[in-house]
Amino acid sequence: MTADGHFQVPQPTNEPVRTYVPGDSHRKSLKSRLADLTDARTEVPMQIGGEHRWGASRGDLRSPHRHELTIAEYAVGGAKDIEDAINAALAARKMWAATSYHERAAVLLRAAALLAGPWRDTVNAATMLGQSKTVHQAEIDAACETIDFWRYNAYFGDQLLSQQPYNDGTAWNRLEYRPLEGFIFAVSPFNFTSIAGNLPTAPMLMGNTVVFKPATQTLLVSHFLMELLLAAGMPPGVINMVSGNASEISDMVLSHRDLAGIHFTGSTEVFQGMWREVGQNVNRYRTYPRLIGETGGKDFVMAHASADADALRTALIRGAFEYQGQKCSAASRAYIPQSMWNAIKPDLVDLVEGIPQGDVSDFSNFMGAVIDGRAYSNHMKAIEYARSAGTAKVVAGGKGDDKVGWFIRPTVIETTDPDFKLLREELFGPILTVYPYADGKFDETLELCDRTSPYGLTGAIFATDRQAIRRASETLVNAAGNFYINDKPTGAVVGLQPFGGARASGTNDKAGSILNLIRWVSPRVIKETYAPPTNHRYPYMENDEKGAL
Repeated sequence: MTADGHFQVPQPTNEPVRTYVPGDSHRKSLKSRLADLTDARTEVPMQIGGEHRWGASRGDLRSPHRHELTIAEYAVGGAKDIEDAINAALAARKMWAATSYHERAAVLLRAAALLAGPWRDTVNAATMLGQSKTVHQAEIDAACETIDFWRYNAYFGDQLLSQQPYNDGTAWNRLEYRPLEGFIFAVSPFNFTSIAGNLPTAPMLMGNTVVFKPATQTLLVSHFLMELLLAAGMPPGVINMVSGNASEISDMVLSHRDLAGIHFTGSTEVFQGMWREVGQNVNRYRTYPRLIGETGGKDFVMAHASADADALRTALIRGAFEYQGQKCSAASRAYIPQSMWNAIKPDLVDLVEGIPQGDVSDFSNFMGAVIDGRAYSNHMKAIEYARSAGTAKVVAGGKGDDKVGWFIRPTVIETTDPDFKLLREELFGPILTVYPYADGKFDETLELCDRTSPYGLTGAIFATDRQAIRRASETLVNAAGNFYINDKPTGAVVGLQPFGGARASGTNDKAGSILNLIRWVSPRVIKETYAPPTNHRYPYMENDEKGAL
């Protein structure tokens, strides 16, 4: 028997951020779990149709800040595993689509409660080890933002279902929100655990089933997220986690006739490649796949002469160098009036040079290591490029050390070239390029900022002059999907600042909002007529009376 009720998802609240100050019991328990996982060498299989799968071979997962430390052994999947994951998702689709919304939402709400409580230390510690995040960066991402995604999405989905058409006295019009016809391919990046928590679960909440490919560097924490969701009541086969060669997985998934959508966060180049392949395969699909992507950024900080210098300096340091600049929203270019730059540069340089960096298990560090050797090499090449350029100079940092981990010092580059390469191209590392513009040329520099980069993700204006803020907002209206006034361009909070950008930065479907959830449903309108007509003729068809005109 099915029990009826007009259920309402509880009003969500944002998860409070723990501080982990000395003497805090949470600090002690997290350090203990960090030590456990450091020594555990956790086994990370794929999870397909409720079964653990080891695939064709195994690989070692190492910590970015300690090369010698193997934190996990993970499965490397082959073609058969990917095929089975797709089939498992399709097999579970009918059951999951028939599951009522409040039961699907209950899985996410329970998962949020488990993560807020007994799973918190595990997920935070796995993020610190696998992605080299400090305790604060892990807490705001892996714990708080993931919890917020799950709570708010459950609420927003309920709000979406309540959107219904109008009715008159002749019929009952209803709108039902069906899941897409097929399976969803969710691909998450290395830099945010919360994205790995959101990309597969947002479509899952709306009744879809998913093949989930997390970045290899996040497989440890992704494994724990999968275990957590299963503990929260998610049926087997609803989300199927695979690992292995990214291009091989992508080729198999994107050529499948039942692909219904892609939920992606990663590089612009990869997403554009997916888009091209979907276009080439469009004739073979059962339905047009939904393409939802959040990609690269070249995020700016624009300073006006009226800016508060202390606030600007703090925003540059936090915005550019928290989590080693490996945020798609990180401040990577700044436009500052020449006289203001001359005034703040000495203190900025001293503060940047003094930033503590090292193993994230040492809670005194502000920064850890970049994610891997490839990233390390690319960033060092960019720094050397700036050193060799006649129009730029390294004013802080510029050093790297790869003996123990992939450590690059926070780096500030100053350039006199408004079209300098490092003002245009995404780096995704701890490198901030500053262009000091001529005093009084604010409006011209706004135009420069808007046209320099192909991206449109985040940006910030620092000013106390209200007219300057208005002009910046108008000129840069398409330059950032998340626009910050007197704040750093990072740190969007679910439910408060829905996140996403356009141009080369993605489809701007705003993760953590009702706008994103709309993309994972295919609405069906139902009209139920109370008293259908029984005669096909209309009144106008009656014969004219004699003598009528």
